[in-house]
Amino acid sequence: MNVIIANEAKSLLSGLDIDVIKSVDGVHTADEIVEMFKNFFYARMILDITAIKDYQDITNIQKISIGLDADKIILLLPNTEASTSSSYLSKIISMGIYNFTTTLDGVKYFLEHPNSYKDVAHIQQLNDLSVTINDKVTTGSRIIGIKNITDHAGSTTLIYMLKKELEQSYGMSVVAIEVNRHDFLYFNSHNMISVNDENLMTEIVKHKEATIILIDLNDSDNEGVCGDVLYLIEPSSIKLNKLMTRNRRIFEELKGRKIILNKSLLSNSDIMDFEYEGRTKVFYNIPPLNDRIKNPVLSDFLNKIGLVNKPKEKDAGGKIFGLFKR
Repeated sequence: MNVIIANEAKSLLSGLDIDVIKSVDGVHTADEIVEMFKNFFYARMILDITAIKDYQDITNIQKISIGLDADKIILLLPNTEASTSSSYLSKIISMGIYNFTTTLDGVKYFLEHPNSYKDVAHIQQLNDLSVTINDKVTTGSRIIGIKNITDHAGSTTLIYMLKKELEQSYGMSVVAIEVNRHDFLYFNSHNMISVNDENLMTEIVKHKEATIILIDLNDSDNEGVCGDVLYLIEPSSIKLNKLMTRNRRIFEELKGRKIILNKSLLSNSDIMDFEYEGRTKVFYNIPPLNDRIKNPVLSDFLNKIGLVNKPKEKDAGGKIFGLFKR
């Protein structure tokens, strides 16, 4: 059963022949829409974007992507230059909303064939953003951001280790960029660059030939430049307690995002408890690693996030390094 929220596209959506469990008309704030449907079970939500009050403000779309399951949303956009530009769509994609269209046929298609990130990745390649720096500049790089959620969760070291693994084991061209910090200096590794927010896009375009660009976002909110962002949590009691003291709604805000447990000693049963208590999902569980040796878990992790292709391997117990599977 599906949900329809309509405003200007109400007559258009009336031609949709699907099972509807609830239909809402008119204009509502993002908070009202989240409140109406956060505990409501449905297969798909067809959301006419004009039904969101002040929908031109992208933060209102973000509230909905955080408060509801972005994978279930089909966003119906007005056919205007502003709402169909690659810059605007890139921002929507960065929120985890991959199904958007301006037509009824598009809605019908996504009901049967929903997009995944790989289907919209070409929009996320910063083509439109790069034009503001250098006309006709494009980049084909896969851009991954990594951000600590708990204090000192290890994003900087993890980026260094991932870069080394991608270069040495897979022969890829990798550039690492940290924003508003200078910790990369201590790794003595090539193509590890420190920039400020203002120069981040310039640096990305400068390295557009790299296969992969890894961005350390610890001191930056510039997540929209990334095709994907990984959020690191060190799940020790003291780190989690500090996190919850600062922001008790953190796991609501991270809903639908890729949460990585890093430097984690949790067992699979511990992870299940963590997910239950936080009402969240763990994308991957990384144990403490030695950055001086080769770590097989990194290859498996890179496969999990889609940067490399590697056959799944199992240890004697049938699971590898605490990878949480569902």
